[in-house]
This record gives sequence, structure tokens and C-alpha cells, in this order.
Amino acid sequence: MTPDYWPQAIAHLGAHDPVLGRIIEGYPNETLQSRDDPFGTLARAITGQQISVAAAQAVWHRMEGTLGTVETGRVASATAETLLSCGLSRAKTRYLKDLARSFLDGSLDPEGWTALDDDGVIAELTRIIGIGRWTAEMFLIFTLMRSDVLPLGDVGLQRAMGTHYQGGGKLGSAEIESIAESWRPWRSVATWYLWRSLDPLPVEY
Repeated sequence: MTPDYWPQAIAHLGAHDPVLGRIIEGYPNETLQSRDDPFGTLARAITGQQISVAAAQAVWHRMEGTLGTVETGRVASATAETLLSCGLSRAKTRYLKDLARSFLDGSLDPEGWTALDDDGVIAELTRIIGIGRWTAEMFLIFTLMRSDVLPLGDVGLQRAMGTHYQGGGKLGSAEIESIAESWRPWRSVATWYLWRSLDPLPVEY
């Protein structure tokens, strides 16, 4: 599923930010893709916390090979040792099992989140152990396809901003926010293209 706002967003970004315009031109046939899988998105985001995209994909592929499919029932019933053998840390193993149980017992109900604003969704998600603001922001972008999320704590975004706007140096959160003002209301789209500029494969959660 591709967001229907994508053409409008890239037209705005290209017109308001020449740096982003050049990046967008490099990926003419690529867009954010939503899996429409709330558990899968959150599980992938937990798996990818604080590691590279390639490392996260490798762990995920091992989980798929071991579990068959990474879905609530199989994660909930898997032993901790099984998940650890896939390359997850003990903390992430606990987080994923807690997440699966929360979906199974109904304490997490994605059906109601579409009516909430971004902050409301973040508040709901961060009640769950192992889900912080960054993971909730990935959910907003990749499952709910919210258009104006700027994940300031994301290492990939920070690195891309430094590369493209600071000649390889570092930018603080306030500086990133200032540059991103011209991107509103399409900061999710800008972020996706900045991620894309760094990785050989599109970021997916």
C-alpha cells in the first residue's frame, strides 16, 4: 500500500528544499510501502532498535526461518531460547513476547488508533514495555502512514541530515527541526527519502 498523498508530498518537498529535490529525483519509482500489519510493524521496529537496517533484516530473516512466520501466536509460544538463537538480545526477546501477549489479550487494539492524533497513538503505544517514542513513530509512518512525523531520535535521519546538510558533520535536534519546517506537512516523506539516500534497500517496518 502506497500513501495517496505521495505525489503531492514530493512536489511540495522538491519545490521547498533543493537538497531533498535532488534526493527524490534519484528514486523516481520508489515510495514508502505499508504492510498493513500492526504487530509486524511494531515487532520489526523493536528488532531494529539501535542496530543497522542490514543487521535488523538478518535477525528478522532468522526469525522467519525459525518460526515460519513472525506473528503473534508463534512469538508468544516460542521459548526465549528460540528467539535468542535468532540474534535477538534478552531485552528484545522480552519486549517481543510482551508485545505478542498484548495483542492476543486485547490490551493493544490497533482498530481504535486511526481515530487518534499522532500524540495519542504514541501515548497508547509507549504504555507497552519496550516501545518508546521512536518505535511508536515508526508505527505512525509505516502502518498508519501519517504524513508529518519527524523522528528526531532516529540515528539514520540524523546521519542523513549531517551528510546532506552539514557536509558530513553533525546537526542537533533543533537544527534538524529548523530545516524540516519547510517540509511540513510532509516530514514523514522527507524522512523516508533521507533514509533511502543512505541504504541500498528501502527502509521497511
